[in-house]
Amino acid sequence: MTVKLHCFGESGNAYKAALALELAGLDWEPVFVDFFNGEARSPEYLAKNPMGEVPLLEAGDMRLSQSGAIQDWVIEQTGKLGGKTPEERREIWRWVLWDNHKMSGQAGTTRFLMNFIPEEKRPEEVIRFFQGRLRAAFKTLENALSDRDWLVGDEISAADISCCGYLYYPEPFGFDRAEWPHIDAWLDRISETPGWKHPYDLMPGSPADRA
Repeated sequence: MTVKLHCFGESGNAYKAALALELAGLDWEPVFVDFFNGEARSPEYLAKNPMGEVPLLEAGDMRLSQSGAIQDWVIEQTGKLGGKTPEERREIWRWVLWDNHKMSGQAGTTRFLMNFIPEEKRPEEVIRFFQGRLRAAFKTLENALSDRDWLVGDEISAADISCCGYLYYPEPFGFDRAEWPHIDAWLDRISETPGWKHPYDLMPGSPADRA
């Protein structure tokens, strides 16, 4: 069975799901979603995913949205990326939930506001507000990585994949790897993992395609 992931390269949330599938060694293929032209809100897409979001996983008759839920499915299918003990499993999901609320949700919004809408429409006060909250999140992540290679346990897990989701993108949103040496080294470790790919190489769709 080939798994299909509806996604596009510019989505950090889709990247979390795609990278989990890739690193776990599952047979999968990307299906491009033309997000910027409204495909995720089309009747055809909403019939598959009423939440109207990307990513969306299809495996046989099963359809599953939300990157964290997709990562959980990958763990169940492969036994990989989910920790070695129940305690590690809980700690992984603590980080996934933290990322979804504290970092990725704000990083994605900030990156969108700074890069994907016309410059004259960018709300500078809102952007500064989000960047302030992001700096607090980066500090939390930096401190957590100050004495360990991985967020949970002694190998890469869904916690790392979730929290790195937006940090490889080249578009500016207030994150400079040079400011955060422990995060920088951690991102290098992730990118050195066999099977790792940059989001624009792993999924179809990049800003260059829309230029």
